[in-house]
Amino acid sequence: MDIFLPEQGLWSMLAQASLLIQFIMLVLLVMSVSSWTIIIYKFISYRRFTENLGNQLQIFDRASDLAEAMKKVRQDADSPLYRIGFSALKEIQKLEQSQLSSSVKFRIAEDNVRRVLRQGVSTHLKKLASSLPFLAICANSSLLIGLLGTVWGIMNAFHAIGVQRGASLATVAPGISEALITTAFGLVVAIPATIFYNILWERLNSIQADLIYFAGAFLNRAQRELPWMEKREK
Repeated sequence: MDIFLPEQGLWSMLAQASLLIQFIMLVLLVMSVSSWTIIIYKFISYRRFTENLGNQLQIFDRASDLAEAMKKVRQDADSPLYRIGFSALKEIQKLEQSQLSSSVKFRIAEDNVRRVLRQGVSTHLKKLASSLPFLAICANSSLLIGLLGTVWGIMNAFHAIGVQRGASLATVAPGISEALITTAFGLVVAIPATIFYNILWERLNSIQADLIYFAGAFLNRAQRELPWMEKREK
């Protein structure tokens, strides 16, 4: 039997199901569509971001000095490295223009620049991680929502047995069908959401490692090339 035939399969079961089961199926459908939308969008955006980030890191590493490196990465309007580095450069400029003594500048410069770089990395990671919590919710809750439909369908089956005072197939089949179909749809939503959530999170961790590498490389260059950030012997 083809369960997708409108007169005898899935659609007829849904049409004859209780309002709660229909609502559960609607929720699972929305979660499934939302999950796949997030998965496809994140895969595309992470791939583009990773490729751009890799190219920018190569440009930064090959530059002869910090000024040249920032000038080159600035040529890409979507460069995450420039936005992070520019914030650090602004902090360095503020310190240079301050009336603080060189010893005080040296004492606070590294912590200030490191803090700005960390904030820049965190801001980018927060943007990249958006929608992933919802994907995790779909992965964790869809199966439970499906199980709610399962319990409800079994309750209906037992109720039908009590009303009919018999356990014929015609009596219990509708309730059992409701129970099984919600479980199946819960699994259909939960399995891909769980798998791709972990894959996407691993890619995000890889991006995080690259951004942290850039922050460290930027700070090292700043300390080497800016005289007042160099460590002085007492």
